[in-house]
Amino acid sequence: MNSNRKMARRQVLRLGALSTLSGIGLGLPSARAAEASAISPEMSALSQYMSEAARRALPAEVAEQAKHHLLDSLAAIISGSELPPGQAALRYLRANAAPGAATIVAAGLTAGPIDAAMANGVMGHSDETDDSHSPSRSHPGCSIVPAALAAGEKFAIDGGRFLRAITLGYDVGPRVTMAMGGATFSYESHKSTHSIAGIFGAAAAAGCAAALDARQMRWLLDYTAQQSSGIAAWGRDTDHIEKAFVFGGMPARSGVTAALLVESGWNGIDDIFSGADNFFLAYAPAADRTQLAEKLGERYEITRTDIKKWTVGSPIQGPLDAVAAIRGRRAFEAEQVERVVVRLAPTVASVVDNRDIPDISLQHMVAVMLLDQTASFKAAHDKPRMRDAAVLRQRAKVQLVHDEALTRFLPVRIAIVEVTLNDGTHLVERVEAVRGTPRNPMTRAEVIAKCRDLVVPVLGAEKSARLIETVFAIEALGDIRKLRPLLQPG
Repeated sequence: MNSNRKMARRQVLRLGALSTLSGIGLGLPSARAAEASAISPEMSALSQYMSEAARRALPAEVAEQAKHHLLDSLAAIISGSELPPGQAALRYLRANAAPGAATIVAAGLTAGPIDAAMANGVMGHSDETDDSHSPSRSHPGCSIVPAALAAGEKFAIDGGRFLRAITLGYDVGPRVTMAMGGATFSYESHKSTHSIAGIFGAAAAAGCAAALDARQMRWLLDYTAQQSSGIAAWGRDTDHIEKAFVFGGMPARSGVTAALLVESGWNGIDDIFSGADNFFLAYAPAADRTQLAEKLGERYEITRTDIKKWTVGSPIQGPLDAVAAIRGRRAFEAEQVERVVVRLAPTVASVVDNRDIPDISLQHMVAVMLLDQTASFKAAHDKPRMRDAAVLRQRAKVQLVHDEALTRFLPVRIAIVEVTLNDGTHLVERVEAVRGTPRNPMTRAEVIAKCRDLVVPVLGAEKSARLIETVFAIEALGDIRKLRPLLQPG
């Protein structure tokens, strides 16, 4: 009798132990395991859309815009290779990375896909040349294009799929930070929407190149969320190297990592955006999850992404457009100007107010615009010129006003510029749609002209021309690896 009671007690204890173990995630049946497999309607729609992107044809106007952003992003990477962040990325590769199957743009190097994505991503945001997406407050191209290129080369995808992978990245990454609150979340938190949107976009593009199915795409998003990082301390970076890593290199690297993990057989939870301890609870509890799948297949975020006419920070685009427009109506020389007043919303103005990097200093770039009557790539990256007496004399005339009244128009960045000449003439221009924004888009010819300005000094005129031609006929490319000779010197 005593023996039977002891045996029964051991069975109860054993069952209790198994129940406890199942609760801490050893794969045994439990309520938590059931919850892990639950999928929200948003996740179901998003993952299905992601899995079908590799085969889904793009509308003609979307494909055209995607080519604009592909070319613009490649130009940013190529020109960025010669700037300090790009040089830092190349030093890292030479010291730490083995040769591999992926192209290092603008250098005679190769690396594995993860290292290549990181280095090309850093080069893509070596300065303020790359594109930007205002509703999500992110720079999609500098992480998505490097990730798509690295994964695309690994899986030998064709040019059409490459373009679709990039477009998918723009659809997914910005939607995540828009769900989190977009610009409001960015301004009110200490987190970097640029890196968050970047990693989800990069992962989606790489996952598309890897041909992941719908469930694998859910696991991809899980591993992407676990790697999501980035804080707004990049604003204190004076050499743009940390900023380039946060905006471009880190999310490209981590997005490709997530795709390769899942492609190699790793599994994960089925919905990182809902359920216990989900991504939004950790990062943005007030997030609107419905925005993840809002108008998928109808509204392509790549068509809502800006291409910069001027190779400077986004908040400076409008003021430079305004000065050019004013000068177009009334020609004047810099010495004829008494003062220039620029009005921007406070959160916008603070990003570019007297910064010590030329391409993100509004006062400096307006002074350059007054002197040169344009703002070239070379001038925007001439740091010694920030100490030039002629520039400083013009810079002293420029006043940046943090205008609270313009806050109500955000995320549209309205710029008001007033130029007063020595003879008392007062000229005003209000810019509501910067050139290169969806409401005032650049033409194919303008995008090509910008690309040539950035790429020819690095690759030469002939190779630059062939690269441009190839991008605009990318669907004819049978293997994306054939791009390499056009992306490297020699």
